[in-house]
Amino acid sequence: MRIGLLTEGGYPYVSGDAGLWCDRLVRGLEQHEFDIYALSRGERQEDEGWVSLPPQVNRVLTAPMWSAEDDGVVYGRRARRRFAEAYGELAATLAAGGVEGAESVEGVEQAPTAEADRFANALYGLAELARDEGGLVGALRSETAVRALERACRAPGARQAAREARVPDLLAVAGHLERALRPLSLDWYEDDGLGAVDLCHAASGGPAALPGLLARHFCGTPLLVTEYGVRLRTHYLAETEASPAVRTLLAAFHGRLAAETYRRAALVTPGNTHARRWQERCGADREKLRTVYPGMDASRFTEVGESAECADPDTLVWVGRIEPAKDLISLLHAFADIRKEEPKTRLRIIGTPAGSEGAAYLGHCRALAAQLFPDEADGLHAVGDNPVSFEEIGGPEVPGVADAYAAGAVTVLSSVVEGFPIGLVEAMFCARATVSTDVGAVVEVIGGTGLVVPPRNPRALAEACVSLLRDPERRERLGAAARARALELFTVEQNITAFHSIYLEIVSSTPVRRVVLDGTGEPLPFAAPAESHVPGRWTCHATRLVARGGPTWASGPAPTSLTATEGAAG
Repeated sequence: MRIGLLTEGGYPYVSGDAGLWCDRLVRGLEQHEFDIYALSRGERQEDEGWVSLPPQVNRVLTAPMWSAEDDGVVYGRRARRRFAEAYGELAATLAAGGVEGAESVEGVEQAPTAEADRFANALYGLAELARDEGGLVGALRSETAVRALERACRAPGARQAAREARVPDLLAVAGHLERALRPLSLDWYEDDGLGAVDLCHAASGGPAALPGLLARHFCGTPLLVTEYGVRLRTHYLAETEASPAVRTLLAAFHGRLAAETYRRAALVTPGNTHARRWQERCGADREKLRTVYPGMDASRFTEVGESAECADPDTLVWVGRIEPAKDLISLLHAFADIRKEEPKTRLRIIGTPAGSEGAAYLGHCRALAAQLFPDEADGLHAVGDNPVSFEEIGGPEVPGVADAYAAGAVTVLSSVVEGFPIGLVEAMFCARATVSTDVGAVVEVIGGTGLVVPPRNPRALAEACVSLLRDPERRERLGAAARARALELFTVEQNITAFHSIYLEIVSSTPVRRVVLDGTGEPLPFAAPAESHVPGRWTCHATRLVARGGPTWASGPAPTSLTATEGAAG
């Protein structure tokens, strides 16, 4: 089958989110064809280029989410009226107050069916206008858009926070909506684009799923949405410095978009139960949910995982990206209590800071470590040594990730915020006993093969670590059980097998029904035989191919060639 893989800020770019699992998925499903539709997040990401692509990738189409030139489209009076009505409806659904019977997610009311339909009609109305007129960029930046937002916020029944919006707030919201709605102006939704694929697979929610919604609307292409981190939750964590009015309106937009995505998707595959709960509270139907854990390469941890004993029994190891959410401060205070019980214990913090904020946080941690643990010396003439070390992977002592986990007997995770804990799974592959905080999907991942304590509780963290340091047999039992669990649930092979089955399930239950037209524009019966789905140049008809539900004016000659860069007709 032919898959349209939709990404935002990730694959096929060298840097970005979800790039690794997308690459493994595409390479693992070599029997299928893939068209990549990628939204980039920045000029730097585009300059870094793409990863090497396997031969089953037919073509790659990209579009920047970080900039958009004015399309130069000048609307006539009728088009201006259509835009004002559709955008006004969209704004009204964002500013509208809570409705009796609506559920709430982090303070954002989830719309009942009527409100959800109203948002959807406005969204698809804007998409149809963009298709008819050639773009929306100029209109979304116009004074008309800002005035529509203002009217919605001043209307009776608007949310209290929305009624308090001032001109700078309205401009900020309008700017965010213009960026978020840029996919509506793309030319990806024709019969030689997403209309030619059998299935759209969005690698995340939010902007990545929006082209899939439009492909379903215009062409009837089924949509699969995978979320290893819920974009709505990410928005709540990121938008902390904006005014209450801006936060309220943007949260409403992202909540409405998430609900529409879950409602229209054929299936939704959360990466863990934590993400699944968020999706259910945002309106996802439980019958559509299939949990698929991320697939990780276990081979590079085999040597460490199967080694009888290669760890220092008196060393604790923390591995990850250094940032405030990892709460290394609590870990250092916990280590002070551990040293009181086990004076020979050492702590190795192995990782790199995440941006400027991470670098500042690392400096704070270093200063705290120097204050809590003055350099110690075995004698008068020995050089002092701090029991806490800060290291990076790639150095002479820690050349690789597996070597980082091999450096200690117990791996510690001290985070206060966590999605799917990749580092914890890596420690499990290495057969390490673990002590983790109860955040995100930690309990689901560890499954009883490690110790779990409350977050921001240094005393509980210290007690758990001491209990494992004093019991090597228990460490060995937990480590062996953790490795067995990780090999069963979190490998690349299980991930690829799960998605292969899901692809077949969706295509068999919701196939794209295409109508082939002859030279006079009439439907041509039996024009798409079964072998037309097999890769190869089978026929060369002078016919037109239209996805059922798509407009006939957009149809054109069926493509007949297959190249590595431009792709093939499905």
